[in-house]
Amino acid sequence: MATKNLVIVESPAKAKTIEKYLGRNYKVVASLGHIRDLPKSQMGIDIENDYEPHYINIRGKGDTIKGLKTAAKKADHIYLAADPDREGEAIAWHVSHILDLDPKADNRVVFNEITKDAVKNAFKTPRSIDMSLVDAQQARRILDRLVGYSISPILWAKVKKGLSAGRVQSVALKLVIDREREINAFVPEEYWSLAAEFQKGRGKKFAANFYGFDQKKQPLADKDAVQAVLKRIDKQQPFNVMTVTKKERKRFPAAPFTTSSLQQEANRRLNYKTRKTMMLAQQLYEGISLGKEGTVGLITYMRTDSTRISSVAKHEAATYLHENLGEAYAATKLHKTKNPEGAQDAHEAIRPSSVMRTPESLKDVLSRDQLRLYQLIWSRFVASQMTPAVYDTVTMNLEQNGVIFRATGSQMKFAGFTKIYQGSSDDSKDNVLPELAVGNQVKLVKTDPQQHFTQPPARYTEASLVKALEENGVGRPSTYAPTIDTIQKRYYVKLNGKSFEPTELGEIVDKLIEEFFPDIVNIDFTAKLEDELDGIEAGQENWVKVVDRYYQPFAKELVKAEEGIEKVQIKDEPAGFDCDICGAPMVIKLGRFGKFYACSRFPDCRNTKAIVKEIGVVCPKCGEGQVIERKSKRNRIFYGCSRFPDCDFVTWDKPVGRDCPVDGHYLVEKKVKGGRQVICPNGDYEEQVQK
Repeated sequence: MATKNLVIVESPAKAKTIEKYLGRNYKVVASLGHIRDLPKSQMGIDIENDYEPHYINIRGKGDTIKGLKTAAKKADHIYLAADPDREGEAIAWHVSHILDLDPKADNRVVFNEITKDAVKNAFKTPRSIDMSLVDAQQARRILDRLVGYSISPILWAKVKKGLSAGRVQSVALKLVIDREREINAFVPEEYWSLAAEFQKGRGKKFAANFYGFDQKKQPLADKDAVQAVLKRIDKQQPFNVMTVTKKERKRFPAAPFTTSSLQQEANRRLNYKTRKTMMLAQQLYEGISLGKEGTVGLITYMRTDSTRISSVAKHEAATYLHENLGEAYAATKLHKTKNPEGAQDAHEAIRPSSVMRTPESLKDVLSRDQLRLYQLIWSRFVASQMTPAVYDTVTMNLEQNGVIFRATGSQMKFAGFTKIYQGSSDDSKDNVLPELAVGNQVKLVKTDPQQHFTQPPARYTEASLVKALEENGVGRPSTYAPTIDTIQKRYYVKLNGKSFEPTELGEIVDKLIEEFFPDIVNIDFTAKLEDELDGIEAGQENWVKVVDRYYQPFAKELVKAEEGIEKVQIKDEPAGFDCDICGAPMVIKLGRFGKFYACSRFPDCRNTKAIVKEIGVVCPKCGEGQVIERKSKRNRIFYGCSRFPDCDFVTWDKPVGRDCPVDGHYLVEKKVKGGRQVICPNGDYEEQVQK
């Protein structure tokens, strides 16, 4: 029996959702992503013939391709409904080639959200495959192949096997290394602050900070400067209130999420890695089973650089706010937000497909991780449609003998959008000052001088690295997750807590690429190329000319590099102890996943050991082994006994080598706001927070 309509999407989850919406006249099947690509074993690009790519069917996709061809033969009409971006357009083009379809035929269907109305409306207006989108994807793929397959063999020959280089990953690595150089070159500078407590009569005490002398702001460079201030103050005399400035301040909500801002916020708030965020967002987009309601896509497409919102979504958000929070919280005129520079604005921002599906209503159908991400997306979108938060702010200048202290306070007047979404910079609590007028006098209760030192710039986290890549116009949001994954897998960088540190291997690779392939790690050059790829997508650039402009100078650099790069010797370090199998000295080697102990007689003796870090605490369970620091598969630090598997002691929190005075349980150290704290895991005892 012939199928009237065949629809081809990428994923089975998406296929299941869409088939339910379209009804029995449609059969929806999945290509499982790309079905054709460049070969893995060779370059696959004819450089002499306008960079003609040689595509082959991906190994392991034979059954999928056979299934697509069989289904296509039985269908009257075939629709290609891959994701609405460059990658999805390329997948549709490759599928049309495999099935021998006319790429100019109106068989391409795109939708920004997988809901019944969006899907049905999309099938009313199919279009032909957009070859400008395909060419943009193809140009990026070819450029990445030319760079990766040209530089990587040089690194294998000159440094070690298993290394790689790429356009975006090389820039990401350079950013991490440049930041490390800044940190190493940083010279701390001393400065001081002078806080004080004041009181009006017997009223509540309030805080103020030294501002300056005689109406002029004055920094405190050292202890002598602080002493000079204190000498001018007469503790027996009151301070006069010189000025009182009252203002109303508004804080506007942030725009709804783009791909990049979602990746950053999920990393900061939820501690999700970029790859995890995109995986969960994909699941929410493709559809979740809601019981009687069936499978529904819960968010709009998660690869977007736009903050634009449809009028339908705005109206629904306004309805929700009026019904649940009241008219005062629904914005009548939305705060204007600009799209990031260079944004393609092809899709809406990331938002819930229906704001009426609150996180609370979905808690029984979503996993914990899915729910937390949905909550973030839902609340950020709803907040973006709300009125600003309003604060009453007060600034007072207090003066005595020319010495000025300034007190600032704020009090929330109206919660506005913060009722739904607390931004990362929101005031944690109100600082309420007493009612004072010009001419009033207040008593100085105490002063608190503090010495400080300027701090070096912070190392990159996943969130700040994504932000830096976006701000510099390097790569696109869809490339950030694989890029960050790659530089970790190659052991070019390692995570220390949440921060990236370059490894010795990363520094070697960066130095070689910077010396012999300067354009690859030139941020401006790479960003300009991204603009040219966008130009191809817009139909303003020819993809062959863009590739050629990039490749010709690169080819000359390749010749110089092959001749000029000398073999890099990564020397083994003595480990300081002997092999427990053959007695030869052990050495520290550098492998793909970091440093490890190995026998110096390798390959005759293959004894290896992981390098572990003892914390100087005897195992509280067996009393024989040492507690050592280990890392989980997800790179999270935990602590275990060195006698494992004979002793199975394990804990996420660091033991301190002392027992609880209340119940005798071993004490651990936990990170808390403001420092670290020693506690009993049973909750019977805790010590003061150490900053």
